[in-house]
Amino acid sequence: MPTEIGILTCLMIFAASMWIPYIVGVNKYEVAGDSFARPADLRDFPEWVHRTHRAHLNLLEQLLPFAGLVLILSQLDGFTPLTYWTAIAFFWLRVAHAVGMISGFARLPMRPLIYLAGWVCVLIMAYSVFRVGLA
Repeated sequence: MPTEIGILTCLMIFAASMWIPYIVGVNKYEVAGDSFARPADLRDFPEWVHRTHRAHLNLLEQLLPFAGLVLILSQLDGFTPLTYWTAIAFFWLRVAHAVGMISGFARLPMRPLIYLAGWVCVLIMAYSVFRVGLA
């Protein structure tokens, strides 16, 4: 299995598991009312619970285009050393972003810079698709 597909698999597991800290926080600080009918307002919870929700959304925002590009490259047989290192960098950037966001350590300007670096990884994968597709 190519490394890029392995990394993509790990990212999917990571994204699928990001609900865990959010649910722990929501259940630890239960807010009055029927949370089944209408989820409680995130502003009613500690900041880290809200940040957990945002970290999950941020991961999904970048994961979808990244995953699509990796799968296209797989079909084009277009993996290169550039895509190899880009996939590894993207994985660790997303982990750093989530940990930094949830813990509150990744404040301005670190958090947006990590997100920007992830976006650059997506652009590199897109470049790789066009490079192979146009060759």
